[in-house]
Amino acid sequence: MQYYSLNKSASPVDFRTATLQGQAPDKGLYFPEHIPVLDKALIAGMDHLSKEELGLRVMLPYAGGSIPEEVLYHIIAETVSFPFPLVEISAGISSLELFHGPTLAFKDVGARFMSRCLGYFSEKQNRETTVLVATSGDTGGAVANGFLGVEGVRVVILYPSGKVSPVQELQLTTCGANITALEVTGSFDDCQAMVKEAFMDADLQKISLTSANSINVARWLPQQLYYFYAYQQWKSTQPPVIAVPSGNFGNLCAGLLANASGLPVQHFIAACNENDIVPDYLASGNYTPRKAVATLSNAMDVGDPSNFVRILQLFKHDHHKIAAAVTGYRVSDETTLETIRDVKSRYGYLLDPHGAVAYNALDQYLNEHPDQKGFLLETAHPVKFPQTVAAATGQEPEVPEAAKHLFHKTKHSIPMRPQYEALKEWLLQ
Repeated sequence: MQYYSLNKSASPVDFRTATLQGQAPDKGLYFPEHIPVLDKALIAGMDHLSKEELGLRVMLPYAGGSIPEEVLYHIIAETVSFPFPLVEISAGISSLELFHGPTLAFKDVGARFMSRCLGYFSEKQNRETTVLVATSGDTGGAVANGFLGVEGVRVVILYPSGKVSPVQELQLTTCGANITALEVTGSFDDCQAMVKEAFMDADLQKISLTSANSINVARWLPQQLYYFYAYQQWKSTQPPVIAVPSGNFGNLCAGLLANASGLPVQHFIAACNENDIVPDYLASGNYTPRKAVATLSNAMDVGDPSNFVRILQLFKHDHHKIAAAVTGYRVSDETTLETIRDVKSRYGYLLDPHGAVAYNALDQYLNEHPDQKGFLLETAHPVKFPQTVAAATGQEPEVPEAAKHLFHKTKHSIPMRPQYEALKEWLLQ
């Protein structure tokens, strides 16, 4: 498989090069030269495959030319070594729980896969790779955990000060070793802009930089896997409607890619908070980025989603086709709280704020299409948002055993102003 830049002025590269570079030299995102179509017999018989075997079948066309099959199998086995249960909430809505990994968030999948790919690739080069990543919450912890102790790789995480939850901050600031957290006195958009500028700076070519955000193909592509794992558990004869809480749009784009490869899906829902740039586009055909607004579902506070350009490419920039496949919804903070409260009261199921946005959007869609059923992606454990959950239900969620150790650790971060020159100076030191 070769990957080409969506800016169309850089040479195609293989999976290894695309992973190590993060972005193409012309600053475009990499995109696969073709979408592999899975055998219909594989789709029909996937119930009988293990997570590891199914994962290998999905990822082999994308990475097989750069990683031997047996190594790729081992990488996938380590990536998906935790459950992905599809839990019924009500008669028509289920929750795909993606928070059973080490950092309690869906991004464990992409971060673990990418870290192990980089670990394999670093064995074959003589220079250190610096992973530079911006986070609005869960990416930082997942990347920190996934890359901790990987030889030949150092990780630098930029996060907005005061705009991530306590658990999220502890996960990305307490690792030490080859992980450094930069606490930026600004927004996630500031952090992301600083990271993007670093990749465009010729002065930093002496540093081997790559990104662990979902702009990197090794972070983005494996997110397809849990859509397949959900379908393995899907009981209805009709394909599901899937509601995806959406910020930078890598997650929804991965689902659309899985669908293009043959995974049966009835319809997709882009569930957004007040940062509703994409729902506006789906309704009007006009894409207008704007400054992000802070909300309770902070991981979705993105005003110019990087991965939307990949969705456009997947549909050949045909607005009509995109709007036919995806419906966008905007869900307010007030409605998010009401949804958490109502679902807990009626069904005994506790949603995090991002899952609540997706639940509400899916509920709206199914009310208009009562003959259909679907599931939402529950992307993070509610414990990551204790204040929001307490505001909705009257009590904070119980801390799971997997997170209790964090509260005995000490935060270590480096303060940084939200200007690129500050980041550049630090990186060159």
